[in-house]
Amino acid sequence: MTDTTAQATFCATLVDEWVRAGLTDAVIAPGSRSTPLALALASRDELRLHVFHDERAAGFCALGIGLASRRPAIVLTTSGTATTHLHAAVVEADLACVPLLVCTADRPPELRDVGAPQTIDQTHLYGRAVRWFFDPGVADDAMRDSWRSIAARAAVTTMADPPGPVHLNLPFREPLIGAPTTPPDGRHGGRPWTVRSPSTPTVVAAPAGRTVVIGAASGDAGVPVLADARGGVEGPCVIAHADPILRHAKFTPEVIVRAGPQPSSRVVNEWAAASGAREVVASSTWRDASHTAEQLVEDVELVASDAEWMGRWRSASDAAAAAIASILDAPVALSEPFVARTLLASMLVDSELVVASSMPVRDLEWYATPRADVRVHANRGANGIDGTISTAIGVALSTAAPTAVLLGDIAFLHDSTALVGIKARGVDLTIVVIDNDGGGIFSFLPQAGAIDAADFERLFGTPHGVRPEDLAAAHGIASLTIEDPSAFAPAVISTMTAGGVWLIVVRTDRATNVEVHHDLNEAVALALDAISGADEG
Repeated sequence: MTDTTAQATFCATLVDEWVRAGLTDAVIAPGSRSTPLALALASRDELRLHVFHDERAAGFCALGIGLASRRPAIVLTTSGTATTHLHAAVVEADLACVPLLVCTADRPPELRDVGAPQTIDQTHLYGRAVRWFFDPGVADDAMRDSWRSIAARAAVTTMADPPGPVHLNLPFREPLIGAPTTPPDGRHGGRPWTVRSPSTPTVVAAPAGRTVVIGAASGDAGVPVLADARGGVEGPCVIAHADPILRHAKFTPEVIVRAGPQPSSRVVNEWAAASGAREVVASSTWRDASHTAEQLVEDVELVASDAEWMGRWRSASDAAAAAIASILDAPVALSEPFVARTLLASMLVDSELVVASSMPVRDLEWYATPRADVRVHANRGANGIDGTISTAIGVALSTAAPTAVLLGDIAFLHDSTALVGIKARGVDLTIVVIDNDGGGIFSFLPQAGAIDAADFERLFGTPHGVRPEDLAAAHGIASLTIEDPSAFAPAVISTMTAGGVWLIVVRTDRATNVEVHHDLNEAVALALDAISGADEG
């Protein structure tokens, strides 16, 4: 698909979603760069078009429509200074809580900051006055599965609580006139792609009872709850080890409810996105990385699944748990999944655990058994490894509870300045470092087998040769180096019981770690093959 066709199809998709959302009016200030969206708006008989020569007047006309109807009007301008004339209307819409959907055309990236005409910096042009700003870049067919979600989010956000303006900045590349192809499919029956429900609990139930929760929910709600350690839930409906289960078993849900932190597992997230299930997100903020959510709610009231559906998940979870335990609970060698699993199992009651992004959070999610009496924290907003030790210090200061932090050697080095003066802070903190002398997670990526081994090690493995024990000693921190798996749990218990700041170092091998993960997933696959409920009936 050419740029011209993609742009036309993108705009047609946006407009179709806005019509589905109940928008009835579009105000256009004429210009060249806005041609693709102007043509798409003009092509729909469901929309009333109002053309104004002056952008300021166009903005306030759209504001008036929203003020009277409580539905956003679309206002469209070309690029450059034309966009600045909407600012007063945007500010008024913000402070008066009036829905308003602002669309500014823009030049493509190659024409910015090079002196091209009618080109200014339109990024976050209206600052904090808008409820949401988004620039999707020049339309690309590879992104077509996100188009309806973008349009639906814009419409929903303008009418959220409180309502207000939303700004979409839309770069278009010449030629600007093109014929759209068939847009990506919308929801059946002309429904909007995503809707936001009122703050009262929404009853969620699948017609045949095949509902599943991803995240956190009551462990006895009668619905399979795919929860990891961060959810802090236990009970007969909690399904641990969803990642290794869904690598092999086939489950076809009718409704998926996302609640709480999103899993780090790509397997789980891609399974949910590809399932075709109605997807409900329970969150006060927009959480829809797959662009598949049909409904956003503040809270949900679950209706129990049928016994057969719940039973199949329970059987799969129990089989996976047994397979994982057979490898990790009596290991012959240290491994990273063993450390994550055993650390959580060894934590003191009512203690706190901070786990780093990269492999530690994944190993905890995939192979540990969730506990309700240990609170687990992870910086999964931006998913960075920055500041992990400092975060753990903050948790320990805030709670005054025994705290442990699990991180790799790179994350440890990234935040080594957090060790300065740590012993004088009065915290009880056990720092567990998995030391594989580099970036272990990269060994799981395709790059590991696709490029020369020496280049891979230099660019991705990045060995550093620093011993965490030596760095800790410089700060007066006592350390334990674990060489025998049987010594790890006692070390965790003894350091957390003793209090103060401790370092526990566990050395692993990056290549061996990949093999251990493979063996665990194979063991789960064999266990699931052995039970009757592994395949969808």
